[in-house]
Amino acid sequence: MTIRLGVIGLSEGNGHPYSWAAICNGYSQAHMAACEFPVIPQYLAEQRWPDARIPGVEVTHIWTQDQELSQRVAKASLISQVVSDPAEMLGKIDALLLARDDAENHLAFAMPFLEAGIPVYIDKPIALSLKGLEALYRLQQYDGQIFTCSALRYAKELMLSETDRRRIGRIRHLQATTPKSWEKYAVHIIEPALQIIGEPARIASAQATTFAENGRAVTIRFESGITADFAAFGKDVAAPLSIRVYGELGWHDLVFADAFSAFKTALSEFVEGIRTGTCRSPIEFNRQVVSIIESGLRK
Repeated sequence: MTIRLGVIGLSEGNGHPYSWAAICNGYSQAHMAACEFPVIPQYLAEQRWPDARIPGVEVTHIWTQDQELSQRVAKASLISQVVSDPAEMLGKIDALLLARDDAENHLAFAMPFLEAGIPVYIDKPIALSLKGLEALYRLQQYDGQIFTCSALRYAKELMLSETDRRRIGRIRHLQATTPKSWEKYAVHIIEPALQIIGEPARIASAQATTFAENGRAVTIRFESGITADFAAFGKDVAAPLSIRVYGELGWHDLVFADAFSAFKTALSEFVEGIRTGTCRSPIEFNRQVVSIIESGLRK
């Protein structure tokens, strides 16, 4: 049975409705060429279609704040139904992709779908505060209904292999950097860093600083003794999305490179959770992530 997905988008600077729907549906090369995010048709063109699609799933409905924009995304990513109100999707989809990264609007968009018992994939970051996170989870009808992540949690190039772990020895410190804003991009380095450290990575202390015009950084000390520096350099600094892992015997650099594979794996995890009725996005991990994000926003 095909799982029917609806998608809600777009927020400023975020092209996920195009790419996520294309990974499920395939895409129109002619219409995707006009996408306002040129990196998306570029990495889609590097895949083999239709083999690159996630099987057994289809994005059937879309809503954005602008009908013309909705039509553009629908044509590019082969979405058959454009709706004028998100509520029109209720009863017609099996799950929702809330593909907007404006965390302040997540609760309002997700609420009717969560209350209806529909699984919801909430784009990163799910919230900017623990209070906001808990407000969303209070609406959850069953364990695993909410799925959220930075897709970079699943990026193979941001994972430390067992060979690398043996070579660098016991991990002592991580130094992680990202371009753009702390609010929207810090999550991309926090999640893979926590995966590297391993759970539970309980936070002992957090110290935030600001720098340049709009950069933010947080130094975390975990109860295990491991420390980590997370820095988002803001819009005016070119920076890699990368993690340097320091161990007692050496260090290793991890640099993000493959958006398509990360997105596909994250979407596949969401779909697998629907098919199996399992939680693929544990709340305790999400609390850790949001706690670090919130610490970077303190004055």
